[in-house]
Amino acid sequence: MKLPIYLYGHPVLKAVSEEITPEYPDLKTLIDNMFETMYFSEGVGLAAPQIGLNIRLVVIDASPVADSFPECKDWKQALINPEIEVLDGETVSRAEGCLSLPGLSEDVARVEHIRLKWLDADLQPHEEEISGFLARIVQHECDHLEGKVYMDRVSAARRLMNKAKLSNIVNGKIRCDYPVKFAPRKRK
Repeated sequence: MKLPIYLYGHPVLKAVSEEITPEYPDLKTLIDNMFETMYFSEGVGLAAPQIGLNIRLVVIDASPVADSFPECKDWKQALINPEIEVLDGETVSRAEGCLSLPGLSEDVARVEHIRLKWLDADLQPHEEEISGFLARIVQHECDHLEGKVYMDRVSAARRLMNKAKLSNIVNGKIRCDYPVKFAPRKRK
């Protein structure tokens, strides 16, 4: 089932997500729905807050960018309760976009080498060292679990330059090719 993507300005995107317990209902169905939503929206990653759930769940299929970034080849995972450890503090800036910020892109500085620990859809533990663009994708999606979007990582000047575009997203003055959920309207 395709789910609506919650857009910038919605409070769910600012909340820190809760860990998933083994009793979480219909987890595999939710993961399947998140992958379907991500593919329909033409993303390479999707975090649960982006579909309105403040739980620590991310789906990633980095394969579509593998021609440019070989480390992404065949990397498809559901990440439950992911934990990131920085292995190299040096950062590299690259352009990032986000399904929750349609039509925008900004350079974001991120570390290039991380260790990722997570549970898979069967709640089995995994640990892997990840580098390059794949590490960027993982960090971007895991930021959502901490109530952050990539725009929170750019300079105040860059945010100011995007103020009108961000305001249009918050006020529902954009069109998307995928189902979306706008921030609730503030009553005057």
